[in-house]
Amino acid sequence: MIKETPYSHWVTVNSQLKKMKLKTIIGTALLAGTCALPASAQIGEQRHNFSVGINGGINLNSVSFSPRVRQNNLMGINGGVTARYISEKYFSMICGAQIELNFSQHGWDEFYEDYPELQYTRKMNYLEIPFLAHLAFGKDRGLQFFVHAGPQIGFFLGDSYTISGDWDNYPGLTVEQHDKAVDNRFDYGITGGAGVELRTKAGNFLVEGRYYYALSDFYNSTKKDYFSRSAHGVITAKITYLFDLRK
Repeated sequence: MIKETPYSHWVTVNSQLKKMKLKTIIGTALLAGTCALPASAQIGEQRHNFSVGINGGINLNSVSFSPRVRQNNLMGINGGVTARYISEKYFSMICGAQIELNFSQHGWDEFYEDYPELQYTRKMNYLEIPFLAHLAFGKDRGLQFFVHAGPQIGFFLGDSYTISGDWDNYPGLTVEQHDKAVDNRFDYGITGGAGVELRTKAGNFLVEGRYYYALSDFYNSTKKDYFSRSAHGVITAKITYLFDLRK
């Protein structure tokens, strides 16, 4: 026996199709409008401001280990050269790009509250290159607020460590990392931060706070390896001085 579909069902289906079609048209129109907006908003000032300079600061380092290793933040140095290009200004937002070549100290400092006699510190040196988008708000001369964000790569240069205490008497602690050499010398991740810039005739002075989150592990992390995670996390406070080669 063939059961006929009620007419009301077809009316409902047709209504739903019309609604879907209407949503598609509206969505397409909004997408087209969004795509057209940048083209119509190209009313900002074109810039060709190229600056170079130096930077220096302090790192507060830690390492994300799995299994966990208890630790304090380890202080290290960070410094190098900076180059920045400002391309355009849209209304009050100044747009550009920045690249740095830095020497940076990472690592970790193990700390066990119940065993203060145990101490292990590992310092790891890297050559780092952050590629940053530069977005700033403020006057051409005077104070500006800016944000930085982008990818970062690094190349392991070498390391050193200090150790004290009889770790063999505490078998419950994780010590696999103590004598283990770095497996992966290439480091990569994402970085971002914010700060203020004072633009003067004598040059540009920047004070910035930044955080780096590594996406790579410096120890191998396959199923047969002890650590499934060994990645850097770095808080950086730095000062940069730039002078304009082209305004």
